[in-house]
Amino acid sequence: MGGDKTDARTGPLRLVCFELRGQELALPIDDVRETLPIQPITRVVLTPPALAGVFSLRGDIVPAIDLGVLFGFPRTEIGDHSRIIVLDQTITAGIVVDRLRDLRTLDEALEAPPPSLSTEISELLLGIAATPTGTVRVLDAAAIIAAEPLRALAKREEESK
Repeated sequence: MGGDKTDARTGPLRLVCFELRGQELALPIDDVRETLPIQPITRVVLTPPALAGVFSLRGDIVPAIDLGVLFGFPRTEIGDHSRIIVLDQTITAGIVVDRLRDLRTLDEALEAPPPSLSTEISELLLGIAATPTGTVRVLDAAAIIAAEPLRALAKREEESK
């Protein structure tokens, strides 16, 4: 990872948009398996704070990532509009978000994250886009899974294969 990401996608970028702490964030639709109403999440002792717990997805136990904690916020409060976005990556994981927003299609290229962001945060972003309704921060799903606080998840998944 690092500040020099290139996105191999061509053409318009379709995004699953969501809200977290009043900010609009998005993931490329190709990185999302599905979105779910909030499920019962069971906390697991001795796991990183960024792991909200685990939930059952059609009989499989799936880690739930608290994206807010990865961004340095307190734990995400689960509310009536909260959702889980299931990522389609090397491991199956869900991220807890405050609410879903509309799907978007971006025709223009993403801009690099601003240099004022910390390296830890900018590594989680593919880029940003200015839209008529504000700035959308587009997340890198693979970088979220590989983030330092969650590396043990990916390692355990590889070991179990």
